[in-house]
Amino acid sequence: MSGGLRTYLDSIRARDPAPRSRAEILLYPGVWALFWHRIAHALFRNRMFFLARFVNHLSRWLTAIDIHPGARIGRNFFIDHGFVVIGETAEIGDDVTIYQCVTLGGTSPDNGIAGKRHPTIANGVVIGSGAQVLGPITVHPDAKIGANAVVTKDVPAGAVMVGIPAKATLVEADKLQKDFVPYGTPCSEMFDPATQKLEIMRCEIEAMRKRLDALLIERDALELAERRDRA
Repeated sequence: MSGGLRTYLDSIRARDPAPRSRAEILLYPGVWALFWHRIAHALFRNRMFFLARFVNHLSRWLTAIDIHPGARIGRNFFIDHGFVVIGETAEIGDDVTIYQCVTLGGTSPDNGIAGKRHPTIANGVVIGSGAQVLGPITVHPDAKIGANAVVTKDVPAGAVMVGIPAKATLVEADKLQKDFVPYGTPCSEMFDPATQKLEIMRCEIEAMRKRLDALLIERDALELAERRDRA
């Protein structure tokens, strides 16, 4: 086994507690999907588009993972389970982890001209199960996307995004001290999408109440000033 392959398999083992050996990881569909993509991408870069698509089609049939041949992917990329879709202009950095049923999808350019339509995922990002990251946005280093989140705007470095649409949430300090947090977010009820949506609504209501109080104080001050002027 070559040193590069050994390093790659060890990087997966560090993020997944399930495998008992490197050989077991070689059976992972995500590993094979990346292998076939490297071939398809090389063909794509050499403008052998039909052959690239053929390899992509074969890989999708074998692994249930669809990575467009044009997508650019860095080192130690790990797809845990399948049913992942990655678009043509997606760019993925090093040490990125994606769980099942994730889409790195595109949006139609407003000017109708084909170009950058898919997201850029920076180094160390974790994307949880079922998340949808859409459009030519950037998810900055070490950010985490929670399960079923829908992300349509840039994500700051180190942020934890949850909900529909995704918004940043707080994480306990002891969670941040870990080298790797699996599944995008810590396993806690406070990170459940439904619970998080309720918390976001409560925050919005509280903000509206504060704004209303400020407006009432402003109105009272104006009325007091008018009374003084009339006096």
